[in-house]
Amino acid sequence: MSVKPETEQLLRELAPHVLGAIVRRYSDFAAAEDAVQDALIAAASQWLRQGLPDNPRGWLIQVASRRMTDHIRSESARRRREAEAAQQIDEAIPAIEHDTEQDDTLILLFMCCHDALTTSSAIALTLRAVGGLTTAEIAKAYFVPETTMAQRISRAKSTIKASGIPFRLPSSDEQKDRLPAVLHVLYLIFSEGYTSSDGAELQRRDLASEAIRLTRAVHRSLPGEGEVKGLLALMLLTDARRQARTGPGGELIPLDKQDRTTWDRAQIAEGVALVSDALSSGSVGVYQLQAAIAAVHDEAARAEDTDWPQIVALYTVLMGLSDNPMVALNHAIAAAMVSGPATGLDLLGRLDQDGRMKHHHRLHAVRAHLLEMAGDHQEAIAEYRTAAGKTTSIPERNYLMAQAGRLAGA
Repeated sequence: MSVKPETEQLLRELAPHVLGAIVRRYSDFAAAEDAVQDALIAAASQWLRQGLPDNPRGWLIQVASRRMTDHIRSESARRRREAEAAQQIDEAIPAIEHDTEQDDTLILLFMCCHDALTTSSAIALTLRAVGGLTTAEIAKAYFVPETTMAQRISRAKSTIKASGIPFRLPSSDEQKDRLPAVLHVLYLIFSEGYTSSDGAELQRRDLASEAIRLTRAVHRSLPGEGEVKGLLALMLLTDARRQARTGPGGELIPLDKQDRTTWDRAQIAEGVALVSDALSSGSVGVYQLQAAIAAVHDEAARAEDTDWPQIVALYTVLMGLSDNPMVALNHAIAAAMVSGPATGLDLLGRLDQDGRMKHHHRLHAVRAHLLEMAGDHQEAIAEYRTAAGKTTSIPERNYLMAQAGRLAGA
């Protein structure tokens, strides 16, 4: 059975909202997730035959609530719980269906980042429940096997159930305690939306848009937090280039070849204002620095006008705050643009020893680009092909193979 792309996207967008509503009502995370999955499967089948209901979110919540009630009844022989479940069917569902004021997704986000969980487990669970990423996608983001990530997510669900974590928006102090994990989750959701790690589409706009929406909500809750401003700025400044990143056939267009007249100037202006405000507050964080780098790119009218020395300086500071190998990779690119490809290639050589980058296609793709800059076309072709073989993104693979073919035919 095939689902229409627009229906599939709608279900993906609604899933975390529905999960939040069900967890809020029933306080059983693992069972709620199973009930929502059942509701999504039912929707994919019924909506294909009958068309979309007037209130898709309410429809999903009703079906998931009934699945939860069935679960409670079958699991428990206690008459009291069975009676309560029946009452929820009769009385609670209409209230849930029309409850659109409370942002259950934001509450779910903070609940998944509770301090009862380790940071790694909290982030993994939130990416699964709120971001809608598959276990394989999350594992890839963390450079670990899929089975390891599946076990981590399962343990996180069990911890939430055992701890009885309440489903409510935490206080301002609690929000600040959980903020690093929350921001990291939102960053990863946006990153997967901006450049999908798998499949035929380069971008998953539903994920990117939801990450921006949730980050705006966190900013409203904690308006004085510089790193929240920085992350929102980074998302806006990056997302502003979205229309220019793909051609008519969905093919990837690299940054230096994009039509910058199509960039969203309103988003760029908002992002620049946010990061300028954040940096002026004194304390500088990783998201503010990344946003500042994005702003330098966005403010260049042409690729050749890019202030690469400033970008190198910003990456140097960023590397002092983060050991993320992607930061080091991007620093190597910037250094090559300032000091030549040999400098960049020397920096890449250090990343060869980083186990997190061992199977990542971007290391080979960047090396190929720098080798091409250095005039070593044969080695560049080999690296482009290696990179293409390691990525599961079809647009990226096609782009990398096209680069290899261009050099081979030169």
